[in-house]
Amino acid sequence: MNIHKIKSTALIISGLFLASCASQPKQKTVSEKPATTKPATKPSSPAATSGTVKPKTLTLPTVNREFRAAWVATVANINWPSRNNLSVEQQKLEAVQMLDMLKDAHFNAVIFQARPSADALYKSDLEPWSYFLTGQTGKAPSPYYDPLEFWISEAHKRGMELHVWLNPYRAHHTTGGAVTGESMAAKMSGDTYRLRNGMYWMDPTSDRVQNHVSAVIKDLVKRYDLDAVHIDDYFYPYREYNGGADFPDSRTWTAYKNSGGDLSKADWRRANVNKFIKRIHDEIKAEKPYVKFGISPFGIWKPGYPADVTGSSQYDELFADAKLWLNEGWCDYYSPQLYWKEEGPQRFSSLLKWWKQENYKNIHLWPGLNTVGIKGVPDKSQEISDQIRTTRNLLGNGAGVIHYSIDGLSKDWKMLSAVKNLYREKALVPASPWIKSEPVLKPELTAKKNGTTVDIHWLSRKPQQVRNWILYSKYGSQWETQILNGEEYSVKLQLVKSGIHLTDLALKAVDRLGNESEYVAVEVH
Repeated sequence: MNIHKIKSTALIISGLFLASCASQPKQKTVSEKPATTKPATKPSSPAATSGTVKPKTLTLPTVNREFRAAWVATVANINWPSRNNLSVEQQKLEAVQMLDMLKDAHFNAVIFQARPSADALYKSDLEPWSYFLTGQTGKAPSPYYDPLEFWISEAHKRGMELHVWLNPYRAHHTTGGAVTGESMAAKMSGDTYRLRNGMYWMDPTSDRVQNHVSAVIKDLVKRYDLDAVHIDDYFYPYREYNGGADFPDSRTWTAYKNSGGDLSKADWRRANVNKFIKRIHDEIKAEKPYVKFGISPFGIWKPGYPADVTGSSQYDELFADAKLWLNEGWCDYYSPQLYWKEEGPQRFSSLLKWWKQENYKNIHLWPGLNTVGIKGVPDKSQEISDQIRTTRNLLGNGAGVIHYSIDGLSKDWKMLSAVKNLYREKALVPASPWIKSEPVLKPELTAKKNGTTVDIHWLSRKPQQVRNWILYSKYGSQWETQILNGEEYSVKLQLVKSGIHLTDLALKAVDRLGNESEYVAVEVH
C-alpha cells in the first residue's frame, strides 16, 4: 500500500495548507523529538501522480508494533476506584492518573472491568449500578456521569485502545455488600446459586442466563465506542469457591437428561460454554465487525500440556475448553494467564510455546503476566522483564502482553521503571488483517519553513477513520518516525539537526484496527 513521493512546489504546498486550515479541527502541537527506527527492506511501489513532476519512490522505515496493555480491576475496588465512597471528581482524578502513567510508559491499550459481577460501571437498563462505584447497588454516581464513557474518551485522547472487560457468570461478589432486590442474584434467583464462599454464580447451562449475558454484551457494543470486548477465566467457578462440592446445576442437568441428552455431565457443561463463546463472537461481529473479541483463560489447559507442566485443569474444573476456542479462532486475541515464573512446574516459556502451537488461525497471542504478584522469584521486575523478552523472541512481530494488574506498575516504581525501559519507543497495536475494513484514506500533508524550524500540518478527508498518524522525517540518509495521536494535526520540526538538513517528510494514517494508509510525501527545500 505505497504511493510515489510527490515533489511539491511552493504554490501547491501553500494552497493545500490553506485548505487544510479551513477544514481542520483545532490543532495540537506535539513534541518534536522523534524516535529512530531501522529502514524497511521492501521499497514502495509506484502509483499514478498528477502533473509533469517525475515521482520518486520512498523506502520508509517500518514502525514498531507491540500490544502493551494493563488490566484495571474494579471488583472489590482492587484497582479503581480505590474505594466505593469516592466523589466523582476523585474517581475521575484516579482514572486520569492511571491513564497518564500508562501513556507515559508507552502503553497502547487498557483493559477496563466494566461489569465485575452482573453489575455495571456504566448506564445500563439491564443491570444495576455497581456497589464498587457508589457503595450501594443500583445507585448512580452523583453528580451524574458515565464512568465507562469517561474511560473510553480519556483512553482515546491518549492514543490508547479501551477494551471492556466483563465476567459472564459471576452474579455477586462477597465484597459487593448485601444482596438486595436490585441485585441480579435476586432478580435471576432461579438460575443463580449461592456458593459456599458466599459468592453467587449464574448457571452457564441456562438459556435464560446465556440470553441475558448476550443482551448485556450486545448493548455495550452497540452503545459505546469501545475497541474490544474481553472476558477472563471465570466460567464455572473454581472448586474452592464451593468448598470442593460440585456446582449445583441439577435442575438444568435433569431437564437435559429428560429431553434425551446423551452427553456426560462434564461434556454437557463444556458444550454450553463452547456454544456461548461462539455466540458472543458472532454477535459482536454482527453488530460492529471492527470490535475485537478477546479471551484471557486460565494459563493451563490440562496438566501435562505441555509435558513439563503440572497444575490445575481448566478443562475439568472450569469446564472451559480453551484449546478449542483458540484452535477454531473464535476470538481476535488470546491472552492465557501465564502467571508463573520461568523456573518451576508451570514454566512460562513452555506454556507460551504450547499455546503458540495451538494457534492454528494465527490470531493475536498476547499472554497475561502476573506483574503485581508473581511468586517465588528474587526480583519480580527482572522476572517480568525476562518474560516480556521471551514473548518477543517466541512470537516475533506483533507480540504483546497484558499486565495484571495496573497496581503492579502504579504501586511499584521498580517494576514501572523496568517496563518503561523495555517500552522506550512508542508502538502501534498489531493489525488484525482477518477483520474486514475499508481502505484507510491517504492523508494530505503540507510543510512550511519558518526560520530554523518547519511547520508541518496535515488532514484526512475521513477523520473518523484515523486513530493514529505515522510521521516520517528524513535528515540526510536517516529516516526518523513519530507515532502520533489521531487528534493531533500539526508538529514543528528542526530544519537542521546536528548539522544535517531535513529533506523529506512523509505521512500515513492508521485506523483503529492498525491498518495503514498509503503515504503522502513532500520535499523540504
